[in-house]
Amino acid sequence: MTPVQPAGALTPEEARHLQENLREPVRPGLSEAELDDVEHRFGFRFAADHRTFLSAGVPIGDRWPDWRCGNPDQLRKRLAWPVDGVLYDVEHNGFWLPDWGTRPVGPEDAVREARRRLADVPQLVPVCGHRYLPGLPGTVGYPVLSVYQTDIIVYGSDLRDYLHREFATGGISTAPPDGPRYIPFWSRFID
Repeated sequence: MTPVQPAGALTPEEARHLQENLREPVRPGLSEAELDDVEHRFGFRFAADHRTFLSAGVPIGDRWPDWRCGNPDQLRKRLAWPVDGVLYDVEHNGFWLPDWGTRPVGPEDAVREARRRLADVPQLVPVCGHRYLPGLPGTVGYPVLSVYQTDIIVYGSDLRDYLHREFATGGISTAPPDGPRYIPFWSRFID
């Protein structure tokens, strides 16, 4: 049974068309059971558009996470990258959010408190390289973020826009005029 897609969602046909522009090999897509298994093994959920994209085909190459055959430790590192980057800035660059309260004096205590605070932020799931999509199940239309520590920028207002901008000839944006949707915690880094 094919799951019902939310309004405005990426269609499997559109995902296959976008994958033709990747200039990368694409393996057959993941089945619903395989997608569910990945989510279970790694403890996150794909957004609806991300699931559709991966069910249409799995891009392969150094920049693309290989959810079918990839090294589990490497995949876990890629999943941890966004939070680890924030923690790096807490420890080495004095980063601290005012709403976290008073910063602990020692760097180890600051990292421990920041890690506690970050435990509840939305999981960012790697799309390509250090481009991430929030893993908010059943959702569409969240921005793809380029994440490098607390240097976070929007690379596409949604997965469709990101793929058009990054890979399609001409890089035509499909961004909605009202800008990208808000992602709890992560959007605070975006100007």
